[in-house]
Amino acid sequence: MIRRVAVGGFQHESHSFVTRTTRLEDFLKPAGFPPWSGPETMIDVLKGTTTAAAGFIDRAEALDIQIAPLEWCLAMPAGPIEDAAFERIAAALCNQLARLIKDDPPDALFLDLHGAAMTPRYPDADGELLRRMRLVLGDRPLVATLDPHANVTRLMIDSVDLLVPYRTYPHIDKRECGSLAVDLMLERAAAPGGWAKVFRQIDFLIPLTAECTTTAPMQDVMGDRIRIAASLGVKELAFCFGFPYADFPDCGPSVVAFGPDPRAASAAVEELCRAVESREPQFRYTGLPVEEAVKSAIKAAAQTSKPVVIADVQDNPGGGGHGDTVGLLAEMVRQNATSAVFCLINDEESAKRCHLAGAGARVDLLLGGKSDGNPLEVSATIEKLTDGRFTMTGKVAGGNQADLGPSALISIAPGLRVVVTSRKTQPYDLSLIRHFDLDPYACKIIALKSSVHFRADFAPLAEEIIIAKAPGPVIADPAELPFKNLRPQVRLAPNDSGE
Repeated sequence: MIRRVAVGGFQHESHSFVTRTTRLEDFLKPAGFPPWSGPETMIDVLKGTTTAAAGFIDRAEALDIQIAPLEWCLAMPAGPIEDAAFERIAAALCNQLARLIKDDPPDALFLDLHGAAMTPRYPDADGELLRRMRLVLGDRPLVATLDPHANVTRLMIDSVDLLVPYRTYPHIDKRECGSLAVDLMLERAAAPGGWAKVFRQIDFLIPLTAECTTTAPMQDVMGDRIRIAASLGVKELAFCFGFPYADFPDCGPSVVAFGPDPRAASAAVEELCRAVESREPQFRYTGLPVEEAVKSAIKAAAQTSKPVVIADVQDNPGGGGHGDTVGLLAEMVRQNATSAVFCLINDEESAKRCHLAGAGARVDLLLGGKSDGNPLEVSATIEKLTDGRFTMTGKVAGGNQADLGPSALISIAPGLRVVVTSRKTQPYDLSLIRHFDLDPYACKIIALKSSVHFRADFAPLAEEIIIAKAPGPVIADPAELPFKNLRPQVRLAPNDSGE
């Protein structure tokens, strides 16, 4: 019987082709997510947030299961984590668990993971962390939630009793998956002999924009997942889409089945893999060149009263982008886009200059471009200044406390406003615009640095969503990336030979 569970978390999505490495300090103030928290503060910090750990804690407490907090930390996606930072995090989690086991052993361990973390020494950093924690934990149940962008490995599977990935992208069910993990943990602990684990990887990379679960083909695949799991009686049919920017052999989609019947688990994995593979051509990247995207947005905006959204997908901070490339913004200036807001440019230097100048002032800026050396020279009017702190309100991050540092809303051309922040984040919901007292419904064009998460809040208000291929490191088509370490049979894009 499980009466007490140790709970911890470690989340990072590592982009092999981004030069800016992820450092220890990046886990201390991760913009729109809770900061690194130890056992004294973790539960209070996570309560009310849209994290799987928060969902797990709430469900466990409702069942009178005691929580023994370890450490929880997250850093925004960027380049691989520095080895020293990973060792510090892994040591903190393992040491806290070892102390618990010595003084008051927990009955099980739950970890809130992402599943796509890398370091130079450990390309499978999540698997290495799980391996170490399994050595400390012994044979007690170990259950983890994953972001569906996880690149699942054999080491991860061998180290756990159960993996529960979110079902949605945009990720609007983190708390629900954390809650589900409690119920499955209890069921798994009561199962004599444990559950079978069947694992298979799929041999093509899926572009981020094609992984959205509110549109075909992924929406249809996730429907198949529910049907297959129910018909074959597996306890968890875990489908991860992969993070297609990790240059190591295990990059890509995968399916894992957990259940008491090994044959049913094997059949479920094969059937879901066929469901994905049968739709392979539908997963190809589609998007417009930046010039065409802006032209289409201006035309559509002139014919509707609802906003038109342009997604600047190749500089998505949630995929490892720095959030500061200006290719799309420059094109909006060139084509005279009006009644428009660009959300956002991550530029601490420009934000600081705006705060020094003061609201209402006019200031010359080299805006953005700090990551690629290509800023946009603008003369800006400062409309509003904030400290970048507000409560997020949407389905993906609602309840999380944003802390973007000194921020500004500026006007750089007639009818064209830009949100400037000191820390990078993805525009998850309308709160980032509204905290400047700007009504998003009054904007004809809204440009967002996001691949898919924006859809949860912005799709309901948008007349049209246009995917723009502007310069940025989060390359929309994985076939354009210089991979060197994938499995030989992996196709770089659907129906691509990989050559």
